[in-house]
Amino acid sequence: MTYPFTLISHSLCPYVQRAAIVLAEKSIPFDRTYIDLSDKPDWFKAASPLGKVPLLKTGNHRYLFESAPIVEFIDETQAERLHPDDPVERATHRAYVEFASQILNGIGALYSAADEQSFENAKHALRSKFEHLDTRIDATGPYFDRDRFSIVDAAFGPVFRYFDVFDTFTDLGIFNDLPRVRRWRCALAVRPSVANAVTNDYATLLRAFVLKKGSWITGLMLSAESESPAHSIR
Repeated sequence: MTYPFTLISHSLCPYVQRAAIVLAEKSIPFDRTYIDLSDKPDWFKAASPLGKVPLLKTGNHRYLFESAPIVEFIDETQAERLHPDDPVERATHRAYVEFASQILNGIGALYSAADEQSFENAKHALRSKFEHLDTRIDATGPYFDRDRFSIVDAAFGPVFRYFDVFDTFTDLGIFNDLPRVRRWRCALAVRPSVANAVTNDYATLLRAFVLKKGSWITGLMLSAESESPAHSIR
């Protein structure tokens, strides 16, 4: 069966996940095509002037690129809206979607840090952003905007997924004493649209990606693996 939308994806891209989550929240069936970003096909280069995923192929065979306009297009054309109706609230939500993008940049700095000091600096910068979020999230509901799932939640689901993997080999402590963020993280983890936005081998692929980085966090992962019971058996 051919569906009206095709999401051009990469297995680890958090911005692809945003689009997948929003499509799922709208109950829109879609096809998904995965590409190797190290060996981009010619059709992809022609459709994506920035050479990045996601791309969204629409029913009229036109391609949209960049996650923000893709998500906005889906929200504007497919009921029911995930953005708030109030213009000020809608603008605030869009700002926090960008805030999520800045946190993703911070996560990139974390897993790319070459030494302990750079790693600690990146961790501190991330902690500061989550401290702000803990003051912003409403205390009465599981999501960013109380009990209403929004595009901000779609943006932060992929953010927290990184830490689900990092937690398997190191204790970053970034969410310590941040009860609202921790509650939000748990609520997003079990949301079907968020959980199903990646393939079953996501954690394995991310660990392989981190291992290949050869950065400070790579050393933490290798140290944790060497100390695990499976590695202690002779």
